[in-house]
Amino acid sequence: MPVEEFVAGWISGALGLVLGHPFDTVKVRLQTQSTYRGIADCMVKTYRHESLLGFFKGMSFPIASIALVNSVLFGVYSNALLALTATSHRQRRAQPPSYTHVFIAGCTGGFLQAYCLAPFDLIKVRLQNQTEPRAQPGSPPPRYRGPVHCAASIFQAEGPRGLFRGAWALTLRDTPTLGIYFVTYEWLCRKSTPDGQKPSSATVLVAGGFAGIASWVTATPLDVIKARMQMAGLKQRAYRGLLDCMVSSARQEGLGVFFRGLTINSARAFPVNAVTFLSYEHLLHSWG
Repeated sequence: MPVEEFVAGWISGALGLVLGHPFDTVKVRLQTQSTYRGIADCMVKTYRHESLLGFFKGMSFPIASIALVNSVLFGVYSNALLALTATSHRQRRAQPPSYTHVFIAGCTGGFLQAYCLAPFDLIKVRLQNQTEPRAQPGSPPPRYRGPVHCAASIFQAEGPRGLFRGAWALTLRDTPTLGIYFVTYEWLCRKSTPDGQKPSSATVLVAGGFAGIASWVTATPLDVIKARMQMAGLKQRAYRGLLDCMVSSARQEGLGVFFRGLTINSARAFPVNAVTFLSYEHLLHSWG
């Protein structure tokens, strides 16, 4: 099994995370809290109450974990294509795989990514939803003092299964949408590149950016449900399961709730995924 795809995915995932985490924090808060009137209001209140550091809450854990998760996604995707088409990454421009094979490989990578991601994503969402400013002398401490304390607190209060809260919604979100993600990227690259040639950096940036937007348009409804289930049990809100969360959210806030965060997701998706794909392709090309 070639390992360079895993390493390239690791590095590109870390670069994308640093660029996109502030947008992700705003998105999570909009999806799980009703105290904000929109993106601008959330950004202003976060900055005033928590300073610039408030946008980077929960990042220390993902910066260590998302590289692993992205490594799984790109590594499994590339090796699934290898199994389906018997062509390596270097051969695929001359012998492009069918879009069906790309979709299947993307879904496989998305499914396994979701399995690895669930506990890390839960901790990130819990930390991002802490709106307290940085601790001052004499002020009460926040619920979670950091990612390790957050994980230990969830384990103690909710048991091992608590660390996988929202995992089904995450799996349902990532499995098809990452198939769409890679199909969109491949389609745009092929449409903009002569047969058999390597796509230019500009093509990779644009294709990666629009692939990110396409996947988030599909993923946002389940992303809302996932975030709400991850916060279930806190703030007197609990759901009996994924379907109960969907029905309760729709009844209380209307169908529009399932697209909350779509604008910020799309704004974040373009630069993050453009950088992710460009760094991934550049690394694989430079390694020969």
